[in-house]
Amino acid sequence: MYQYTDFDRDFVRTRAAQYRDQLQRYQAGLLGEDEFRPLRLQNGWYIQRHAPMLRVAVPYGELSTAQLRVLARVAREYDQPSHELFQGAVAKQNRLGDIQLRDGKAIGSRLSSGYAHFTTRQNVQFNWIPLDRSADVMELLATAGLHGIQTSGNCIRNITTDALAGIAVDEVADPRPFAEILRQWSTLHPEFAFLPRKFKIAISGAREDRAAIAWHDIGLQLVRSEGGALGFKVLVGGGMGRTPVIATTLREFLPFEQLLHYVEAIVRVYNRWGRRDNKYKARIKILVKAEGQRFVDEVEEEYRQIIELDGAPHTISAAEFERISTSFVPPSLRCDRKSADAKIAQILRAAAEDDLEFGRWLHRNVQPHKDPDLRAVTLSFKRLGQAPGDATAAQLDAVADLADRYSAGEVRVTHEQNLLLPWVRCDQLAELWREARHLGLAKPNIGLLTDMIACPGGDFCDLANARSIPLAEALTQRYQDLDELHDLGEIDLHISGCINSCGHHHSGHIGILGVDKDGREWYQVTLGGSDGTRLSGESVPGKVVGPSFSADEVPDVIEAVLDVYRKQRGAGETFIATVRRIGLEPFKAAANLARHTLITLEAATA
Repeated sequence: MYQYTDFDRDFVRTRAAQYRDQLQRYQAGLLGEDEFRPLRLQNGWYIQRHAPMLRVAVPYGELSTAQLRVLARVAREYDQPSHELFQGAVAKQNRLGDIQLRDGKAIGSRLSSGYAHFTTRQNVQFNWIPLDRSADVMELLATAGLHGIQTSGNCIRNITTDALAGIAVDEVADPRPFAEILRQWSTLHPEFAFLPRKFKIAISGAREDRAAIAWHDIGLQLVRSEGGALGFKVLVGGGMGRTPVIATTLREFLPFEQLLHYVEAIVRVYNRWGRRDNKYKARIKILVKAEGQRFVDEVEEEYRQIIELDGAPHTISAAEFERISTSFVPPSLRCDRKSADAKIAQILRAAAEDDLEFGRWLHRNVQPHKDPDLRAVTLSFKRLGQAPGDATAAQLDAVADLADRYSAGEVRVTHEQNLLLPWVRCDQLAELWREARHLGLAKPNIGLLTDMIACPGGDFCDLANARSIPLAEALTQRYQDLDELHDLGEIDLHISGCINSCGHHHSGHIGILGVDKDGREWYQVTLGGSDGTRLSGESVPGKVVGPSFSADEVPDVIEAVLDVYRKQRGAGETFIATVRRIGLEPFKAAANLARHTLITLEAATA
């Protein structure tokens, strides 16, 4: 992983000290709320439904075990609401949905503390840290090179990429050096600190797009020209929210040396013309859609001026690219080839003959690696009683121990809200599996229905119309049978608590969106969305199936939809392929019938 310099470490420590001074002046009444708000937001501090929420930046998803242990300390020592705040939150949520308590914790709604939450943008969030302890947290994070810079506000946010970056077998080139170059260039960029709206960039270096680049403000796909030169396909104007839009291709090939110039041209044009009078129409996707070729022409003209008139000041030289690339130091993990071959053969034989669960884990949670001696292993954080993406302090510490023993001290946050160990020796897979299973992190459900994406929803977020976590829990509870899950095959289920789409419901094969109807929680179900991966195919937003459903109706509706798939699928056909082949009408009819049946039963028993 990237080796940060003394400058990086000093910069983060200085930023933490600045924030402490700002907080102290706010607490002393020397800064008003309006003055302090942008200062805390620039450091990742939001005020949410019940308490402050901190978003910690994890550039391109990479964490060292030292950083993971610091995040565990934050969860254990600081993510703790007062008794009065917690009881008030429970009372508030009870008015929404009759939440019961067991041992002081909420059932079906994650109101308890001591958790970190992995996001779809490979960051980490905390939901219960009191504001008066926030400066202490920033200083603790800084000891491990962590911070919240540009995880909020109308600026260029955390650069994301494929969790398999640098190790994928289908990789054209490692995207991490370019993500790091963009991070350094964009951090506290004075020209782009107050854009019309937040701005998100994703990079994919592989032939299969696992970074969902078409759903981003700027999507970058590493490609090679016919002559072998390295460059980027550049997409602009993707996004979810109220108006889901797939990005437009501006360049089929941009030489990598010109990356910063072209990105700068795009963001300048957006900064100049993006709407500031309406936040719902302020994203670059609206500008690209409205202006079409005029937007493209202006970007190209801005790019020409940067090159010809400004002298191309941000050209990525061969020396600079080499400097950044060599800062990503791969571990030296060569194993005894003879011993490894024997162990791998034994592992596969045992999986085939003796242990179905281990075989499933090898198939679902273990992925191939550039180095034939190694594998990438995903730890599943999707289980009953724990919201998707949540991790306790104890789990974070335990994963750090696993990573030290089996993954050269490195962990990666995935887009799907799990953790990935990128450097696992093949001859250690059996030992890792046994330890991960003991920790409850080896469920072989990666890519299956219960490996769902979900935002925190109405349990925490002021913007949410409905809760995501209880719905995720209900669906997880219904689909516990691994035989059934594996029979259903790969299905992306995404849940968002509101139209802001933090749960990426638009790109789910099955998407669930929380909506507000007369002050009550309802949910829209969409089918056929995709994020651009090999399984999903070309990125496209899902389409709504039927009317809105109540929370009680949604699990039955999903079951009805899956029953149609079981009856209609061809041999070896995936859910998304069946949806595209037969269309939405059979699924709509089944969803509406399920709702009608439930209403009839409720009326009969009333």
